[in-house]
Amino acid sequence: MIGVIADPSQYDVVREFFELFKTPWQFYQKDRRYEVLLCAGGDQVDGVAKLVIFYSGRKMLLDDEQGIQVACERREACILSYKGSRIPIYGDTITFAEKGNGGLTEEGSQESAIYHIQSGERALARIGYDLFGEIRRLLTVGQPPANADMPALELHIAFLRDLIIECGIPLVEIPPVPYGYQFIACLTHDVDHPSIRRHKLDHTMFGFLYRAVIGSLGDLLRGRIPVRTLLANWMAALKLPCVYLGLVKDFWCDFDDRYRELEKGVPSTFFVIPFKNCPGKNSHGTAPVWRAARYGAADITDTIRKLVIGGSEVGLHGIDAWLDGSRGHEELEEIRRLTGASKIGVRMHWLYHSQHSPVALEEGGAFYDSTIGYNETVGYRAGTTQTYKPLTATRLLELPLHVMDTALFYPAHLGLSPRQASVFLGRLAENAAQFGGCLTINWHDRSLSPERLWDECYRYLVQDLKSRGAWFSTAGQAVSWFQKRRSVVFETDSIEPSTVRARVSADGRDRLPGLRVRIHNARESRGAGTQDPEGYVDMTLNESADTWVPCGVSG
Repeated sequence: MIGVIADPSQYDVVREFFELFKTPWQFYQKDRRYEVLLCAGGDQVDGVAKLVIFYSGRKMLLDDEQGIQVACERREACILSYKGSRIPIYGDTITFAEKGNGGLTEEGSQESAIYHIQSGERALARIGYDLFGEIRRLLTVGQPPANADMPALELHIAFLRDLIIECGIPLVEIPPVPYGYQFIACLTHDVDHPSIRRHKLDHTMFGFLYRAVIGSLGDLLRGRIPVRTLLANWMAALKLPCVYLGLVKDFWCDFDDRYRELEKGVPSTFFVIPFKNCPGKNSHGTAPVWRAARYGAADITDTIRKLVIGGSEVGLHGIDAWLDGSRGHEELEEIRRLTGASKIGVRMHWLYHSQHSPVALEEGGAFYDSTIGYNETVGYRAGTTQTYKPLTATRLLELPLHVMDTALFYPAHLGLSPRQASVFLGRLAENAAQFGGCLTINWHDRSLSPERLWDECYRYLVQDLKSRGAWFSTAGQAVSWFQKRRSVVFETDSIEPSTVRARVSADGRDRLPGLRVRIHNARESRGAGTQDPEGYVDMTLNESADTWVPCGVSG
């Protein structure tokens, strides 16, 4: 059990952190004994534990009391190195004159950001940044695009987990990994332009012609596309008048059938716009007129019914739901009316979002949100692979968006070739396999058609995720699985303190993959011939009864 000492102003972020690092913990109580004390508020601790951890990015009284010499105090962002990974720190940081043995160093100076003292069976670790301040920043402001490739929150969890285990203390957790799988893959599609015939002499039509004719030629000369793609785009541009006359099939239609063929039976989620010709509002007032879609959900009723019957999820591609609960309710009701579903998730059009959005979406009745991501790059805006609860929300969960196809391929953004994009996506899949959680992909409705023709990269992505053992889910299913994980509570046995009881309050008949209990053995106690080379043992969490977990077991 971890006892946590923090300033009351940080209690909300402490609770959310330990929903993501799902391990037994509680706020510190004087009458309890803990194996680990995590202190992030104050210098004094009147309890004892095998390991006491102090997090602070500023000099503490403790430093003088323990003779800890501070090498440098930083008041700007920096990067820490840990086991080959880079952890961005956005608040204050201090480094220590003496080297720590935790492998956590400031990237530029190579000075240690951890000071470690071992005395017999007890240890003290002094960490040179504010853990919960960093987590708050990640879950509210998020990361700048320059740090998008760093799963910062997961790395904070990994460092803390390693520190505990390497001090000889076993650890129990519910990892964000569905039982029987390596991670979750969530394939989603924003439906912005289901028909080019609806766009006549507007910015969408002219943009299509420019990218199909001139942009494709530039891509060919830069080696980003083959000749066959150039010819397909030019042919589509030549056929466009015939499309408007009804003589040639609209090549942006039937996107649902094309995705069904590429995904080969795995479920996906389509976010559709509720009302046409409505640009909505931005933070300054009325949004640009070209934000308005030329269709509304009712215009593609037949497609929506096909998707629902085929096992796909249909969510809301919201217009004003991000800032107005009553407008959000109207938009969600339109999708409920057309799908017959009661729980509808949201991704905002153009990824509009503000600090108030979680409250507005809750007021509107959204089941979840999947807006937090980047328009201009791909990666971890909130620093995590996991679904989390925004700190201003009461019940709404956020499924972070990690990859958007336009960010990968558009020259104004990353401008990658299909081969480069596949390598990039492979690194994100490797992170998902390492940390668990969910990799959320957004491939737009028109992205399989001219002038984009990004189908081969998507086909390879789906195959790659299958080969890595991913559980493919709709966005709603992924959120429901995380809800089940969040429902787990831990209790220690008063008679046998070396055991922990894990209890699931969610319904075990939900047809979702099960949960697992992971028991990390104390690394210093692992002997030769151990049967758990990863240092842990996994057990199935019994969802119909309490699961008793013996701590410190060997493989």
